[in-house]
Amino acid sequence: MPAVILVGAQWGDEGKGKITDYLADEADCIVRYQGGSNAGHTVELDHEKFMLHLIPSGILHPEKICVIGNGVVIDLGKLIEEIDGLHQRGISTNNLRISSRASVVMPYHKKLDEIEDRKHQIGTTKRGIGPTYADKISRVGFRINDLTNADYFLQRFAPEVGMKNRLLQEFYGEAGFDLEEMYGQLMNQIEMIRQYITDTSLLVHANLREGRKVLFEGAQGTLLDIDHGTYPYVTSSNPTAGGACVGAGIGPTEIGRVIGVAKAYTTRVGEGPFPTELLNETGEFLRQRGAEFGTTTGRPRRCGWLDAVILRYAARINGLTDLAITKLDVLDDLPVVKICVGYRCRGELLKEFPESNYILQDCIPEYIEMPGWQQDISGITEYGDLPEATRDYISAIEELVGVKQALVAVGPKRNQTIVTKSLF
Repeated sequence: MPAVILVGAQWGDEGKGKITDYLADEADCIVRYQGGSNAGHTVELDHEKFMLHLIPSGILHPEKICVIGNGVVIDLGKLIEEIDGLHQRGISTNNLRISSRASVVMPYHKKLDEIEDRKHQIGTTKRGIGPTYADKISRVGFRINDLTNADYFLQRFAPEVGMKNRLLQEFYGEAGFDLEEMYGQLMNQIEMIRQYITDTSLLVHANLREGRKVLFEGAQGTLLDIDHGTYPYVTSSNPTAGGACVGAGIGPTEIGRVIGVAKAYTTRVGEGPFPTELLNETGEFLRQRGAEFGTTTGRPRRCGWLDAVILRYAARINGLTDLAITKLDVLDDLPVVKICVGYRCRGELLKEFPESNYILQDCIPEYIEMPGWQQDISGITEYGDLPEATRDYISAIEELVGVKQALVAVGPKRNQTIVTKSLF
C-alpha cells in the first residue's frame, strides 16, 4: 500500500516535523489530518530553521502536493502569515491544497479558549482549538466552504456572533466582538487563500488510485488524543492513526504502514501526570541539550526518562508497524540511561498504561538501567557504526515495545538520519 501514517507515540513534540520532511523526499503527497495552529513542527534545512504550524512539513519540497485536510481547524490569519513567511524565504506554496470542509477558528474561539484555560488550567496554547472543535461537534461552527459564499455565510454568522457576544458579556463579563469588522476581515482572508481550496478527500483518493505515495502527518501525540490520551489534559482532536482516515477523508483499507515517532527520552508540555518526569539536574540537562522549548509557545517542556509503558500503549492504539526514534544524540554525555518498564502503584506493579489520571498520578516508575555510550554520535550515518551501548539501548526499546525501529535520528538535520528499512 502506498499510504503511510506518521504519528506521535508520546505527548507530542517527538520530532515528527523532521521525520515528515525526511520521508517527504519519497512521498508524492503529504497530508496534515488534525489539530490546528496549536501544533508546531520544526524542520532544519541546510543552515535554516523553519517552524510550521498549519502547513505540512513537506512544503519544503515544493514539487510535492501538500494538503491541509478536513480534520484540521484553520486560523485564517495564522495560515496567511505562514504562507507569506514561506514566500519571503523563497519557498513556493503552489502545490498547497486546503480542504473546503476544514473548520475555521474564529476570533471569539481564541477569546473563549483563554477564558476557559484560566478557569480549568489545562495548559492549552490559547489558539482557540478546543472551542472550534466544540462548535464543530455542536454543529454551530463554520467550514471553509461556508465562507466562500458571502451571503450564505453572513446569514448564519450574524446570529452566531450574537450568541457568542451574549456568552462573553453576560456570563464572563468580557467585551464582545464587532460583527461587521469580523465579517470584513474573514471575507478578505478567504479571498487570499481561495486559490488553494479544493475537495482534498477526492484529491488524496486520486493520488492513491494512481499509485502515488501518500504520507499522513499527525500533530501532537497519542497521549494527547481526545479519546485515548491523559484526559482532560489532552488536545481536542484524534492525533492517533484512526484520526488520519477521518481527518483526510479516506478509508482504513488504504493504509499500509503506521510509523510511531518517539524521542529517546520523554517530554510533555502543559499540565497532567507524567510518571518519569525528572525534577533534577538530569531533567534540566535533557531540556537544555535537547532544546526542549515549545515551537508554538516557547514554554519549557517537562523532561524525563523514556517510558516503555507509554510506547507499548501507543503501539496498541495506533497499530504501529515501525518506530522512528529521534534525538538519540541528546543522551550522548550521560553515563547511565534508564527506561521505565512498569509502574508501581498502591502495592501493585502495572505493566499496562492505566485508564485513569487518578491512578497515573500515583504511579512510581520502575526502571531498568543501561550504560550510556558517552560519545558523539551526531555524525554517524550507518546503523552498524553506532556504539554497541547505543544499539543495545535501541534493542531494549524494540523488545519492550514489541515494534522494530526503521529510522533513527542522531541530530535535527536531514543528513542526521539513519534509515534501516524502506518506509514506502
